[in-house]
Amino acid sequence: MAFELWSTSLSTIAMRNHLWQTQPFFSPKMMQENQRMVTEKLEASMEAGLVMQKALLNSMSGTQAPWWVTSQRTMKPYHQRSSANSRRLAK
Repeated sequence: MAFELWSTSLSTIAMRNHLWQTQPFFSPKMMQENQRMVTEKLEASMEAGLVMQKALLNSMSGTQAPWWVTSQRTMKPYHQRSSANSRRLAK
């Protein structure tokens, strides 16, 4: 999952840079895409933070999950959004 997240993130960055170079920044399409990018990153960060908070509270109560489970749960929101962004920008 980490490798796929890394690769889709790189392709998304490349496609987004191409959009920024080929379209005016102030066009409605670009403004909407930029706003969507920021909103998705904030949502993914909040979801990952919630997973980390749950893991911390569970470890304090003595029911901790293995590190690979917690790390996969933490990366999942970023992975989903990165894959969706890559598919959307590839169209």
